Amino acid sequence: MAHRWFDYDFRVQPHHTDYAGVVWHGTYIQWMEASRVECLREVGFAFEDFVTIGYDLPVVDLQLRYRRPLTLGAQGVVKTRLEVSRSVKLNWLYEIYDMSNETPQLCITGQVLIVPIDIAKRKIVRRIPAALQPIFDSLHQHFSD
Repeated sequence: MAHRWFDYDFRVQPHHTDYAGVVWHGTYIQWMEASRVECLREVGFAFEDFVTIGYDLPVVDLQLRYRRPLTLGAQGVVKTRLEVSRSVKLNWLYEIYDMSNETPQLCITGQVLIVPIDIAKRKIVRRIPAALQPIFDSLHQHFSD
C-alpha cells in the first residue's frame, strides 16, 4: 500500500546557512516542525486546536540521518507522513530533498516521536482521551489511504 506524503516546499535562505553557504543542522529540524504543523492544518487540525482543548504535543524523540547537504539558494521539499498505529504516540517520518536539479537528491531522512501532554496536569497522556479521539481517527484515516 502506498502511503500519503505531505509536501512542504522551501528555498534555502542566507539565515539558514553557515558562513560557507551550507545549511546549518538545526534548520532541518525547523523545516520538519513547520512541515508537521502545516500537515496537521491541511488535514483539518491546526496545532492551536490541540492547545485549545488542553493538550500539547512535545517532541520526545528525534532522529536524523544526514546524507548530503543543502546549500544556499537550493529549492527543497520536506516530505512528511504519519506512521499509522493505534498508539497515543505519533511517529512522524521525514525525507528532505534538494529539488534544484532535474533529479531530486535525498539529503535527510528523519523521524520525530510526539506524545500528547495534558497541559493542566503536565503529564503524558497514556490513552487517547475522548477529546482527541476524532483527531487521531482522522489522522490515521488520512495516512492509511
